Amino acid sequence: MWLSTSFVTPRAGCVLAMLAAVFFARSVNADEFKFAYTAGDKYRVLSTVDEDVSINRRYSHSAKIINRIAFEVVQTRDDGAALLRGDFSTSVQYAGGFSYVADKMYRSEYWHLSEGRYEIGTEYYMPTVRHVPTFPARDLKPGDTWNAPGEERHDFRDDFGIADPYVIPIDVRYTYEGPGMLKGAPVRLVRAAYTVFAQPARPRSWTKAYPTQIAGYSDQLLYWDQERGGLAAYEERFKFVFELSDGRTVEYRGKASAELVEAELMNRAGLEQELREATSGLKDVSVKSDERGVTISIENIQFEPDSARLVPSEAAKVEKIAAILAGVKDRDVLISGHTALAGTAAARQQLSVERARAVAEALIRLGARKPEAITVMGFGAERPVADNSTAEGMARNRRVEITILEN
Repeated sequence: MWLSTSFVTPRAGCVLAMLAAVFFARSVNADEFKFAYTAGDKYRVLSTVDEDVSINRRYSHSAKIINRIAFEVVQTRDDGAALLRGDFSTSVQYAGGFSYVADKMYRSEYWHLSEGRYEIGTEYYMPTVRHVPTFPARDLKPGDTWNAPGEERHDFRDDFGIADPYVIPIDVRYTYEGPGMLKGAPVRLVRAAYTVFAQPARPRSWTKAYPTQIAGYSDQLLYWDQERGGLAAYEERFKFVFELSDGRTVEYRGKASAELVEAELMNRAGLEQELREATSGLKDVSVKSDERGVTISIENIQFEPDSARLVPSEAAKVEKIAAILAGVKDRDVLISGHTALAGTAAARQQLSVERARAVAEALIRLGARKPEAITVMGFGAERPVADNSTAEGMARNRRVEITILEN
């Protein structure tokens, strides 16, 4: 469950956490649920959250969110645990548009044990929901039930100015329902559910408000791939109510779902060369590659004055790039906006988001990608590629980058 002072940040962490650690596990036999990993495996998880938000028991708004995780198995231990490292992001679709703008991004790493529990440092905020699912050290038959402890750990620094990770203990009830099907493939079905009723102590510090009571539930259906030994998909229905110290009550109610998207090895050098040739006639367009994937950079990108509307020549350029992207299938795309060093930091940040979003909206309308496959981010003037003290350098820094992600 997520809470924001603007009440647009959704309950996204559960989906991120439930799926981040388990997709590349292999099971030992038909009734035993254990996780094992192969070092070097990479994968990503895409999930959606649809929720309604009410404030003081009155409907406020609805939100649609995309959560994305890109993870790698760094190494394994003799006890079957694996060190996982990767990035978590939460993106919100705003009214009047198709694209999803990244709200928060986190880097995290932790050991995932064979039964499902984590060994993770206190400095990491992700995963939000931890030790879920946890399986007992015995074979399971349909109808078997068990309980295992877990926790939700939230980042409320922006929401309330609460400096420390906000921990909510949970007791999860599991039921092994038995065989099922998912898109024509055999799976095992596991129910996971928990309720929360907490009256937490006042935090050590805060700046806006803090929860005085938290109540709600999460009801989840886990699709377990027995051959691979990890979750193949996830569904959740939830409702959580926060009573705040300033007298407000905020309710989140909705549903979430996610599926595994396996990462395929990218021929970066080959794709970079292919894109260089395809964009060779486009002015101020360059191509480069790094560990993230292959990036098309549009420098000195031109918008109408004080706006995020592309001028006709730039719109034509984006249209050609859209046709190129349409030929590179099954890869997610990150679109990042950058500005020159002018104006305030807040204004630069906002402008960089708006301009990246303008390019994303154009690519979506042109059919280059579905909205769920594009993430928008703004970096303001934080990542210059040239000297901002010259007009030429500032023009280069006013750019939008389109990265075809490897994972």
